[in-house]
Amino acid sequence: MRYIGLNINSSKDKTGSILKEVRSCVERIFTDSIIYTFKDSETEGDSVLDKMQMMITLGGDGTIIRTARALCKHNIPILGVNIGNLGFLASVEKEELVRALLQIKENNYNVENRIMLRCEISNKEKSLVYASLNDIVLSKGALARMVKYQIKVDNNLYTEFNADGVIVSTPTGSTAYALSAGGPILYPTLSLIEVTPICPQSPGLRSLVLDSKSTVQVLIQDWNESIFLTVDGQESLKLDKGSVITISLSDWKCSLIRLKNYDYFNVLRDKIIWRTREINCEGD
Repeated sequence: MRYIGLNINSSKDKTGSILKEVRSCVERIFTDSIIYTFKDSETEGDSVLDKMQMMITLGGDGTIIRTARALCKHNIPILGVNIGNLGFLASVEKEELVRALLQIKENNYNVENRIMLRCEISNKEKSLVYASLNDIVLSKGALARMVKYQIKVDNNLYTEFNADGVIVSTPTGSTAYALSAGGPILYPTLSLIEVTPICPQSPGLRSLVLDSKSTVQVLIQDWNESIFLTVDGQESLKLDKGSVITISLSDWKCSLIRLKNYDYFNVLRDKIIWRTREINCEGD
């Protein structure tokens, strides 16, 4: 690989020692490569990204998700190196980096594609578009009452319900907020869209799983409360009255580098299922 990027979450490397160590490691293995460094997914523009062949992220899941949104239109494979807490999306832990880079140099790896969502927020005055790897969340203000939502799928009415909010997620996001809200775990490389209500008034309302060719439209039926939209838990805005949310499959994808011995179910057990059990058993 000729052009390699390093993107670090600066809050997890305040002295810069981790970035320095990793850069030195990459330079030893990829001796002929040109290495670019970035902090907090702030890139240098399309001219640099258009020739990038791999981006190494140093941080946790949030760093990978933020990087995916920044790189999505450039189709750059991401090697996630966990220096955070959970690291569910990461390819390797920091201690495994040398082994991982050697395997990548020998082309002993796969590229796993994850779908992303396109979210358009429109009203009479303007239209905004966001890309999302995990989820789009609509929710009420901290002290507000339940809000009435209407969901349409391909312009057909699905349902109306009162709830604290609604989550529209990818399979990648199915193990995030949607899982906490009672949604199913979807295999991450599937091309599906999941719609999950947050604490609905109707106990019979459950998650809806749709083909990714579907278009989901969310309309707020009661604008007496403040409504907020959050993208991947990282970007948030207060919606203007009358806004319509349209969510569909994005033309862009997130590409994650996976070593040949990567076992999704092993990671799922260790970092989601068993970890949840351990948290629930604390204090027993």
